[in-house]
Amino acid sequence: MINLDINKIKEIFELAVKEDINGGDITTSAIFKDYKIVRADLLCKENGIIAGLDVIKLITENFLKDIEFFSFYNDGYEIQAGDFIGTFTGDVREILKYERILLNFIQRMSGVATLTNKFVNQIKGTKAKILDTRKTIPGWRYLDKLAVKIGGGENHRFGLYDMFLIKDNHIFAAGGIKQAINLCKEYNSTHKMNFKIEVEVKNLLELKEAIECGVDRVMLDNFSIDSIKDAVKMIDGKVEVEVSGGVNLETIKEIAECGVDYISVGAITHSAKALDISLEIIE
Repeated sequence: MINLDINKIKEIFELAVKEDINGGDITTSAIFKDYKIVRADLLCKENGIIAGLDVIKLITENFLKDIEFFSFYNDGYEIQAGDFIGTFTGDVREILKYERILLNFIQRMSGVATLTNKFVNQIKGTKAKILDTRKTIPGWRYLDKLAVKIGGGENHRFGLYDMFLIKDNHIFAAGGIKQAINLCKEYNSTHKMNFKIEVEVKNLLELKEAIECGVDRVMLDNFSIDSIKDAVKMIDGKVEVEVSGGVNLETIKEIAECGVDYISVGAITHSAKALDISLEIIE
């Protein structure tokens, strides 16, 4: 189980409640006047990697009254269409009120975990690791990145605040790679920090300059396979190597086999399809 940040989950959950429930669930309030205990099952309708069960447990245990949740699986488990994932018991009014919010959490997270796992499986046997990006749903980054981890991927930086990533616009505005790198080193020194420095390069000349300046990692942006191989030889273990751009399920294995350390894939969060999961009241 991945350690969960209850404060971040609370913040995301409260935003969802404000957005969806706001003044109340008028349909449920009109139909059900009194307390009534029911059972509702989570049913998976397609194959995938389940994610978000621990988040749902945390929410029901800490923020919801009159609802209990029991899961039959653990996060990261490969489930099949037709599997019953878990059961809610409690007041029908509470279950119906929070049904869509809880489904959104588990469907979205399972979709991200499932797509991430497909990429991870493609590069088995290589040393490369799948990285996510900042291309996440606004306000949902914590859960998107948690789902990536559940799917077998790794997290890149969480935001602009925890790692230097010098990209082409930084380089252009600063007047060059060397200038941008030196300014980041100066920032570390002035603020007594030790943030890692990564720089995006577009060709072997930029790569050579970045290596000579001394960085922790280089990002090979939209390099061809032959250029990636040449870059890995030039780097020769001096810095970490990340590849970005033009990555999909058909190309990723060949990229990984070039000997790179990381492959960042924006699609695992910005293009993940929600896993089809339903909630059905059965008694």
